[in-house]
Amino acid sequence: MSSEQVRSAGHGVQHQGLLARIGRWCANNPWWAIAIWLVAAIGIGVTSNVAGGTLVDKFDIPNSDAQRAVDLLQERFPARAGDSATLVFATTNGGKLTDPKAARAIGQLLAGVPQVPHVTSVGNPLTRENGALSDDGTIAYADVQFDKPAFELDKEQTLKFQETASEFMTTVDAGVRVEFTGQVIQATQTPENGTSELIGLVAAMLILLIVFGTFTAMLLPILLAILAVGLGAALLLIFARFTSFNTITPVLASMIGLGVGIDYSLFIVTRFRQAMHDGLDSKTAAAVATATAGRAVIFAGLTVAISISALAVVGLDFITKLGFGAAITVIVAVIAATTLLPAILSLLGHRVDRLRVPFLKAQDDSHEARQNSFFTRWAKWVTRHAVPVALIPTIVLAVLALPAIGWVHLGSSDAGSGPKSSTTRQAYDLLAEGFGPGFNGPLLIAVDQRSDPGAATRLADAIKTQPGVDSVSKAITNDAKDTAQVIVFPTTAPDSEKTKQLVERLRGEVIPAAIGTKGAVAYVGGATAAFDDIATRILGRFPLFLLVAMGITFLILTMAFRSVVVALKASITTVLSAMAAAGVLVAVFQFGWGNNLIGLDRTGPIESFLPVIVFAILFGLSMDYEVFLVSRIREEYVHGDSPRAAIIDGVGAIGRVVAAAAAIMTVVFFAFILGPDRTIKEFGVALGAAIVFDAFLVRLMIVPAVMHLLDKRAWYIPAWLDRLLPNLTIEPPHETHDAPTADPVPASS
Repeated sequence: MSSEQVRSAGHGVQHQGLLARIGRWCANNPWWAIAIWLVAAIGIGVTSNVAGGTLVDKFDIPNSDAQRAVDLLQERFPARAGDSATLVFATTNGGKLTDPKAARAIGQLLAGVPQVPHVTSVGNPLTRENGALSDDGTIAYADVQFDKPAFELDKEQTLKFQETASEFMTTVDAGVRVEFTGQVIQATQTPENGTSELIGLVAAMLILLIVFGTFTAMLLPILLAILAVGLGAALLLIFARFTSFNTITPVLASMIGLGVGIDYSLFIVTRFRQAMHDGLDSKTAAAVATATAGRAVIFAGLTVAISISALAVVGLDFITKLGFGAAITVIVAVIAATTLLPAILSLLGHRVDRLRVPFLKAQDDSHEARQNSFFTRWAKWVTRHAVPVALIPTIVLAVLALPAIGWVHLGSSDAGSGPKSSTTRQAYDLLAEGFGPGFNGPLLIAVDQRSDPGAATRLADAIKTQPGVDSVSKAITNDAKDTAQVIVFPTTAPDSEKTKQLVERLRGEVIPAAIGTKGAVAYVGGATAAFDDIATRILGRFPLFLLVAMGITFLILTMAFRSVVVALKASITTVLSAMAAAGVLVAVFQFGWGNNLIGLDRTGPIESFLPVIVFAILFGLSMDYEVFLVSRIREEYVHGDSPRAAIIDGVGAIGRVVAAAAAIMTVVFFAFILGPDRTIKEFGVALGAAIVFDAFLVRLMIVPAVMHLLDKRAWYIPAWLDRLLPNLTIEPPHETHDAPTADPVPASS
């Protein structure tokens, strides 16, 4: 639009629509808006601190074999229903653990373990009771059974026990070291956050300085994003008082919250500066930015929140709540960007351009200055070469997606994927060295033998002869002898495809044959089997999830742009970006291509729950860029531009913002690769790669090229559907011509 159009639209926008009225009120009453936010933030913070809940790693898998095993033991064998810890001993002086001094130290340490709260039994490798000694006598382990799940135990007590045990072994100087593993120990190792967020923020600040050229404008998106993440975390803890959230949830929420918080504020600040540079006063410019860019932000945020919430169709509670936890931060970011930010902008006015960065040219965001900008020239080049620009990136993305189509292996990373310095990794390596790789992932079979007291013993004998089985424990029974547990140690590692095949063979063939028809029932449980069940559930529900996510985004975008073509194109290209990112994920984490660069020294499966969450997040985030870009193109189109001119003006006006927003979100995601947790690294690689593909290949290349090829047909919507759907278009009022309905207008030559 020209400067005159902006001023005209600015005065009209101020009087139409709820968002316009909210933006105008915040701009005209900035101190009241800021005061309301201050009171709300203090209230949320105090409530979170006083009444907030705790995060737990709880993985319920309804109607699964692994969940039935847990439920059976909790009901009739509670002593075996809790989680366990494993103490791993190794010599440090070349001797054996059976040497008198070493044996005495181990005995003294194990004698004190029963004093730890909720411990029901302690093994002893020297007596072979719930423990074992390696053939060469240099490595041993002792199992410690608890009567509660790991997430219900006091983490501080567990950590104190680890510290005390390690200090004891160092003090007695018996030539023995002790390492720790098991669910109870792993529950104390919550994902680290802080460093990655700081690195992402610093990188984002540098990019924003380049985009805006001033420190004042740069600080606004950063501060709004920090506020959104902080309040989102506080709200998460408040909700955790009433339900359970996984410990990885705040890391994922901060990862997404930082990205969208900066992006949404960047979009509105840019629009505010454009309006100011086109001659509007600060209050009007803030109201115009809210009513125009703010609409796009609300639609984008709504799409992110809804698409993430679509994870509920998977039917796994912890995955659903991962989505809800992330959506909380996104919603806070949207509200802050459309209410608090306009108030701050109206107070700043032209001072938003103060504190310029030396050596950087001042940015002129006026309409006239954009006519010769890089992205205006880029849009002209794309529309002149639309066919190759649309085709080549599509082929590249399809090739990148191939590993995800043919070689993806879903499972669970184990302690062997952790940092070499961690006690769980060192315990894992010692156990694999002393007892075989399968020892780190036992299968815990729960047997209901009320009608057949000998069922568990027959089952243990039958499993011993199976290929892929290293050893089988004797049946451990409860006092009533009606419930038992059989522990099976595979010959292969927990994350091996062969271990997964063993689980399937036990469930499908071995157990039915050994149990017979006398009424006994057996369920294969344990962490390895549980993650196999999670993968099976996700793969089974993935088509339904994809249908729901695509359907929701298609419907929202159709309402937003009054075009089924734009909505369909957005959904298809988002799937293409997600599949390409999944291909990169497989190449790095399964094939090992470049995994040393991200701090990993071994390959493994993709976390079973990760792809569906990445797809959900990307469906939301990619719609951000689609909404930001296409809303500006449509705004120019409905204000009178031809289809090609609208693409050029729209990309010229918003292309820099899309590129900057994508660059910011990419570095925020990639910063999480630096953390020690393998799952967080997977999220960082997948989401970072997805944003690169989606923003730079899809939104800035494929989308404008395809829209140019479609010409006016890009805005086609059937007349009946246009009448049926609510009129929730993103562009501001004062349209000068309507999008085609029913019969599209032929493309111009």
